[in-house]
Amino acid sequence: MNDTDPPVLRVRRVRPDAVLPRFAHPDDSGMDVCACEDRVLQPGERAKIPLGIAFAPPPGTEIQLRPRSGLAIRDGISMVNTPATIDEGYRGEVCAILINHGGAPFRVEKGMRVAQAVLCPILRPRVVEADELPETARGAGGFGSTGT
Repeated sequence: MNDTDPPVLRVRRVRPDAVLPRFAHPDDSGMDVCACEDRVLQPGERAKIPLGIAFAPPPGTEIQLRPRSGLAIRDGISMVNTPATIDEGYRGEVCAILINHGGAPFRVEKGMRVAQAVLCPILRPRVVEADELPETARGAGGFGSTGT
């Protein structure tokens, strides 16, 4: 492998009918991942939706699962823990925790694209306790500190 080769992401089907992740367009950052079970989500309901796959991300990376914008705008479907982290060392079946923020029941169907998987680099800092932190122009200003 040279510097221009893409990283290798190993994916194992945990269920024989699982759909492997795939990019819809050549320049997409996220791969579509699909549900492996049928389920109806009532308004306000959240559920763990199995994807039927397991990942082996390259060293120094993680997989992040993110909501699909089309499901969000059309149906109010999102993910409770977004982005969801699939750690480098996890080898179990990956699930997406979906929530229905819409006003009508939403049918998740087997094979439906329900989330996006993005391969991301990870920095593992050395944590050092400090008695003081360097000053900045923002300081401790947080929620709403920049106005409306």
